[in-house]
Amino acid sequence: MAGDSGMAGKVALLLWAQTLGLAGAQTTQLLVEPPWRPAVLWDRVTLTCQGLGSAGATTWYKDGKRWGQKGPDRFTVTASGTYECDRPGTGRSPPVTVLEDLLVLQVPAWALLEGDTVTLRCRGWRNKNVTSVSFYHEETKLRGFRNGTELSLSPLQLSHSGNYSCEGWVEYWTSETLWRSETVTMTVAVRGVPPSGVSLSVQPPGGQVALGDSLVLNCSVAVGTGPLSFSWHREGSVAPLGTGPRLELRHVGDNDSGQYRCRVSDGDSVAESDPLKVTVLVPVANATITPGRLSHPVHTGDPVTLRCSVQVGSAPVTFTWLHNGQEVARGPLLELRDIDVGHSGTYQCVATNQLGQDGHRVFRALSPELALEVTSGGSPWVTVAVNLGRTLLFLLLLLAVIGGCYWWHHRATRKLQDRSPPPVSLSRHPRVSPRPPPPQDPQVTDVELKPQKAEQTGPHKEQGEPRDYDDAL
Repeated sequence: MAGDSGMAGKVALLLWAQTLGLAGAQTTQLLVEPPWRPAVLWDRVTLTCQGLGSAGATTWYKDGKRWGQKGPDRFTVTASGTYECDRPGTGRSPPVTVLEDLLVLQVPAWALLEGDTVTLRCRGWRNKNVTSVSFYHEETKLRGFRNGTELSLSPLQLSHSGNYSCEGWVEYWTSETLWRSETVTMTVAVRGVPPSGVSLSVQPPGGQVALGDSLVLNCSVAVGTGPLSFSWHREGSVAPLGTGPRLELRHVGDNDSGQYRCRVSDGDSVAESDPLKVTVLVPVANATITPGRLSHPVHTGDPVTLRCSVQVGSAPVTFTWLHNGQEVARGPLLELRDIDVGHSGTYQCVATNQLGQDGHRVFRALSPELALEVTSGGSPWVTVAVNLGRTLLFLLLLLAVIGGCYWWHHRATRKLQDRSPPPVSLSRHPRVSPRPPPPQDPQVTDVELKPQKAEQTGPHKEQGEPRDYDDAL
């Protein structure tokens, strides 16, 4: 009996591990020793509650009602009934029934897998002798079992699942009584096949989603049996993003971009999908043209370069230029060479990015209008140079005119001086030009000439007198 108890403990631990693996996540489990269900009171049944949280926080329930809170999470059953336990971190456990009936049919309390061998046993109250036992499956009597209290099924098949009961004569005090046990349900599961071929699908297609939209990921398994657990992981994230075969992210943000994986476990092995890249696309917004306003007037022949940019927007971003509402160029730069009056008007750029390679969603941002007015004439530097040249030419012509006037005036003065007689001095003592000395006999002095000059003046002087006077001078 001691050996059965030790084996029962091992089986209970194995049952706990299998239950966690098949459930795919930690839940509260109520383990029974010996590992048979339903348990019978005369076997000295021990119940153990396992789950998250401290043992002192275990709450027990009997027949659906709160039975009390015990410090230890393990106790020995002293009364028949249906038992449950609750742990704060994992909730309430599945029920375990303890009977004290006259006849009980028991099945193993661990998972029954396809291909295994299982034994069902029909037991009398307090191990009383049972005779003429018959076994029933779904109310159909099974043939070929006589004078035995155990039913062996090997190998187990899925068709063996269902409800079983037994009937027989049981010793009760001093007589025998024909009794039939309560029905017990036995479930045969397909033997676990390790999961493999894990794949992901995503909506929207391609894993590209616009900022603020929703993203849905689905995980599927090509091969794998038994209950499977799913967990979602993103590169760089420690904690799982979710459980279950479907992951939905509402209102995705920039930090939701990355590599996503799905892990599938059957409790014994783990399979992982290939990474799926999810890209959160930021729509373009706030397109602007620089320079927003030209700092100087634009003249014909000037070069003008305009640049279009956006404040936000995921690459790749394309740019289209509009002149008076008509497309004229593509690209972030618009270069206008040899500009003329025909380039005048309003300019705008349209920034565009799209969701997915097929472009099923396109986002656009239109810049404010830029007015460009082109005036005839060269650039201001050319105008300055032309005006400076004209000024210098005028100064040169002015200097030439002044020089010519000076030269002409100087020449005319010299000619006039050459043609005119020397000027007559009106002073009292005129200077007499030296002449050859006259004959010494008649001496003529300056004093003697003066009266003569006076006498010769008058209105009746002859025409020849001035010449004689000039000669005298």
